[in-house]
Amino acid sequence: MAKSSKIRTKKNNGNDSDDSMRLVAKKTTTLPISIFGNVLKQVDAAAAKLKLDPTLVEFIKLPRRSTIANLPVRMDDGTYRMFTSYRVQHSIARGPGKGGIRYHPAVTLDEVQALAAWMTWKCAVVNIPFGGAKGGVICDPNKLSVGELERLTRRYASDMMHLFGPNSDVPAPDVGTGPQVMAWIMDTVSMREAHAEPGVVTGKPLVLGGSLGRVEATGRGVTITVREAAKRIGLKLKGATATVEGFGNVGSISAKLLHQMGVIFTHVSDVNGAIHNSKGIDITALLKHMEIKKTVVGFKGAQKVSPDNVLFADVDIVIPAALENRITEENAKNIKCKIIAEGANGPTTPEADAILEKKKVLIIPDILCNAGGVTVSYFEWVQNRIGYFWSEEEVNTRLEEKMDMSFRDVWAMKEQYNTTLRIAAYILSIKRVIEVVSLRGIYS
Repeated sequence: MAKSSKIRTKKNNGNDSDDSMRLVAKKTTTLPISIFGNVLKQVDAAAAKLKLDPTLVEFIKLPRRSTIANLPVRMDDGTYRMFTSYRVQHSIARGPGKGGIRYHPAVTLDEVQALAAWMTWKCAVVNIPFGGAKGGVICDPNKLSVGELERLTRRYASDMMHLFGPNSDVPAPDVGTGPQVMAWIMDTVSMREAHAEPGVVTGKPLVLGGSLGRVEATGRGVTITVREAAKRIGLKLKGATATVEGFGNVGSISAKLLHQMGVIFTHVSDVNGAIHNSKGIDITALLKHMEIKKTVVGFKGAQKVSPDNVLFADVDIVIPAALENRITEENAKNIKCKIIAEGANGPTTPEADAILEKKKVLIIPDILCNAGGVTVSYFEWVQNRIGYFWSEEEVNTRLEEKMDMSFRDVWAMKEQYNTTLRIAAYILSIKRVIEVVSLRGIYS
């Protein structure tokens, strides 16, 4: 090792120090909610409706493989820092593992396992030939230079390379990552293979084999499911009121498209705060404000309010598009809307589900509502494999068909089993996974 290089021991590497853990322990009065535990509860509830063999249920619930790697990365000042990283393959029964890579200081194995499991059920709900996977690195990408991000990404790709491949495990962007990170992963894998391997990741830049329509796909899928749900309960979207928590890619695209359909957004929030206008926020103007300010705060067409107002506003539609476990047993009683469209993964806990069911709130579950992104990721993967690329209109048409059919399939399960839309979605996805597992058999 060069004299100028040394292992960094500062406590700002994204991992909790002993002092910070003690501080959290003093402030916390209840144990944190296990996100993966919530997924298991949802699967159990659906499996009970199907009266499945408990042994088979355990087989499809648990991750196939969880990999933890500690990555030494050289920083710009010549020092080295260690970053803890994960890749979880929940299921590869229906096809290659599929799921994003998250760069965030609060990434945990529990979270990554939950996200990987949701990907299994999400891919099965929309009936695409992928299993579920997810990755994460404990870091704050906003505090890393471009060079540090590239070295971190290439090190992560190198350590997980035995998992990645177009026929085995296909990563994609997630929180804190994007097309550039995917380009670095693609290049790292391609260097090992000695030829370009665009199908190893999705969400790439267009010039490297990305797909038109991919950036808007998740938000577009949310919009389609809201439209279909509104039809089922007799809610006219023109003039309907809504809020969106999390005005990032998913929340902003959903709001833009629903706004074009006549929906009036009274509350919008992002990580910096929330805004409100009872007469309606001009989403087009807000998007222009976001391009410059990178936050909804300070938008002249609305006033600043508490972020808590967003989820609990008296509106027709609420779109939680931010974090997990936002609607819980403690606050579900404050929900006043008719439809919750889960743009985020896991925003509603199972305990809150039970309360909202009694309140007759229709929840469009995450594994259906936000499946537009993985659907177009599948389209990108297909285009990479055939070497022919579709127009944006064709991508959007195919997405519309897939999401519309999936919503109808889930609604049919809801009526057949007289259950919630979430349990119906799990019933459908579990049936599809179990069918493949039963036909393939369990190798032992």
